[in-house]
Amino acid sequence: MRSNKLIGLDLRADSPREALDAIIEAENLGIPAVWVTSGGGSSDVLSLFAAAASNTDEILLGTSIARTWSRHPISMAEQAFTVSSFAPGRLRLGIGSGHKASMESTYGVDFHYPLGHVREYVAIIKELLTKGETSYSGRYYSANTSMGGTAPGIPVMISALRPGAYRTAGEIADGAISWVCPHFYAITTALDSLNEGARTSGRDTPPLILQAAVCITNNLESARAAVRDQLGIYPSIDFYSRMFEQSGFEITQRTGWTNEMIDSILITGTEEEAASQLDKLFASGVSEILASVVGDSDRADSSDRTRRFIADYCSH
Repeated sequence: MRSNKLIGLDLRADSPREALDAIIEAENLGIPAVWVTSGGGSSDVLSLFAAAASNTDEILLGTSIARTWSRHPISMAEQAFTVSSFAPGRLRLGIGSGHKASMESTYGVDFHYPLGHVREYVAIIKELLTKGETSYSGRYYSANTSMGGTAPGIPVMISALRPGAYRTAGEIADGAISWVCPHFYAITTALDSLNEGARTSGRDTPPLILQAAVCITNNLESARAAVRDQLGIYPSIDFYSRMFEQSGFEITQRTGWTNEMIDSILITGTEEEAASQLDKLFASGVSEILASVVGDSDRADSSDRTRRFIADYCSH
């Protein structure tokens, strides 16, 4: 691996079987890590990872993210413990609250104080994984149980968009996971907030996992079009639009993706040009890239070329 610089593949599939095959293929290709979202090709990501644990040997398995509203933290911890027992040292648990509109319509919850919920959720999970038991009574969650063992090696990370979430990650989590975050914003505002939260809690700064659209191509306009096609919804979502506006862009719910916004999250060009862009991000304090492969107009060939590039970059 290139000086411990890690790239994880954002894995998307149409079914659990296809997702499992893609994880196996990624390991065979030499990609060191995959991240799977809730709904990213498996009805339950941790169940998918239980199957992947038995069909792979080395690839890291991360959730990006598992939504807190979908299950009690005891259930999340028990599932993580089970998966980790089959894949020691390979599971990385990324959790987050999701978005107000979708969580309320899907689960019928009263979505409020999301960071407060996440704080308590993380506290319960980390106590169960490190001690094997918890007796917790908070504002949002209560938990009183023990597990059949511990799994202290599972990092518990949280999703982050704006400074408050990055500060929270610095205070309590084992990492912050960004999504369609402008890279200049990540290595300044986000990283500063992550460092601030860590200092407040007297701990080392946890890793910053930076999502990036990646497209190896000689056609910049085609790469931009691929971002619009494959990540088109995000500027219209309130959480994301506020983050983009805080980064200095116009009111993004009205503009949609502009070229400037796309370029702020995109790694593209030839293999050499993309490697240079990645090197600069790692040098700026990013711990890992969460790579969303976007294919240009020749999507299959472009996506394959990009995945091969990721494997090659991580092997040197």
